[in-house]
Amino acid sequence: MKKFRESWQRSDSMLCVGLDPVPERFPASIGTTGSAIREFNREIIQATSSLACAYKPNLGFYLPYGVEGIEALLALREDVPADIPLLLDAKVGDIDSTSEAYARAYFDEWGFDGVTAQAYLGHDSLLPLMSRADRSVFILAKTSNPGSGFLQDVQVDGEPVSERVASAAVEWNAHGNLGLVVGATYPEQMKSIRTQVGDLPILVPGVGTQQGDLAAAVAAGLDSTGYGLLVNASRSISYASSGSDFAEAAHNVAKRLRDEIEDARLQAIPQMV
Repeated sequence: MKKFRESWQRSDSMLCVGLDPVPERFPASIGTTGSAIREFNREIIQATSSLACAYKPNLGFYLPYGVEGIEALLALREDVPADIPLLLDAKVGDIDSTSEAYARAYFDEWGFDGVTAQAYLGHDSLLPLMSRADRSVFILAKTSNPGSGFLQDVQVDGEPVSERVASAAVEWNAHGNLGLVVGATYPEQMKSIRTQVGDLPILVPGVGTQQGDLAAAVAAGLDSTGYGLLVNASRSISYASSGSDFAEAAHNVAKRLRDEIEDARLQAIPQMV
């Protein structure tokens, strides 16, 4: 998790830019084929790298394009500046032998700095991922989608599953490389989970297109250092314009969002004292 913490301080930003390519939404100048994904991503990265503390590609957006999609995903390691963490959103979690294969692929071979994972199968299912002490694992706790309460809000021994997962992450954090995923759409749960987990980093989806409450989520989620969040936005940045000015538009939206996050952070810090 060291790379993520260093990135907050260096960039003075908690903005995480999602890289979720949809070629049908690319400008005509880029094209709409799988081979256009790398070019599109590169433009977005160049336009936003001065504003981002991390980038988060979602595996699902690359798989439909087969080899071309995977090649574009792997190219991110070359195109994202080396000091900016690259977090693969794959939501992995399987029996230990399968998770070991995921760890080898995503960390050892593909070079991602972190991955998202789910704890449904328990501690042993995540151990191969967590054992890579120099890589980070963000475990789903309270996701941003409307249907998340189906299991995440169910009470087990007097606490919701989302908070039980958060407590488990603290217990499992032997290498100091675990974080959580908590949506901006649920700031009250964010506040409760932050109280439980101390300074564990939290990935925050749900800002932008999902219209999560940014100020409330930041106020609820800051750690004791006044940082601790990766506030993710994907579509609202990448598709800010469908014209030839798409990169400039992405930069402008990213800057505005970075500034809004920073304003919310500075407003929340005095309330933490």
